[in-house]
Amino acid sequence: MRKALLAVALIATWLVAGAAPAGASSVGAAQPSWSGEYSVKRFAATKTGTSLAARQWEPDFADTYTFETSCSGGTCVATVTDGPTPANPTLPQPPQYTWDGTSWVHHYDWQWDCWQGEGVPKVWAPASSVAIYTPQRDGTLTGSWRTDIESGPCEGSVIMNVAAYPVDPPPGVFGSSS
Repeated sequence: MRKALLAVALIATWLVAGAAPAGASSVGAAQPSWSGEYSVKRFAATKTGTSLAARQWEPDFADTYTFETSCSGGTCVATVTDGPTPANPTLPQPPQYTWDGTSWVHHYDWQWDCWQGEGVPKVWAPASSVAIYTPQRDGTLTGSWRTDIESGPCEGSVIMNVAAYPVDPPPGVFGSSS
């Protein structure tokens, strides 16, 4: 009984401190939220898929983005309001993630710039992507990013794991003591 009360007290403190994971409902709130500054990491070194691009080595990479959630008409959308400009000019801006009841999902069409080696001109091809970020209890989001390239030398799929980490987590999250 004492452990159960302690657990309830810890959870209540965590929620009041604002440490509820992105997408979780906090006390009194019925809508999900992915707001704040996050380091978004793409695990490119371990990507998979059928495309030539999936077999090309590249390091994992991360950038910091600010998200702002807006809910209206029963739909919640998290929009990137600040962060680095993508190198590929065909990526839709700003990125927007829609809450599907479990995860934040971003579907988009763009042009893949197929790299085939030093000195070889890039070949641009139509591509469709879906990025899915699922909130975790510790305040992070994890998921995957899949791109299907429709034609050209890089035709096929590229799939990589992704994660988003709060830049300034609330006290007690990730072992912080502030």
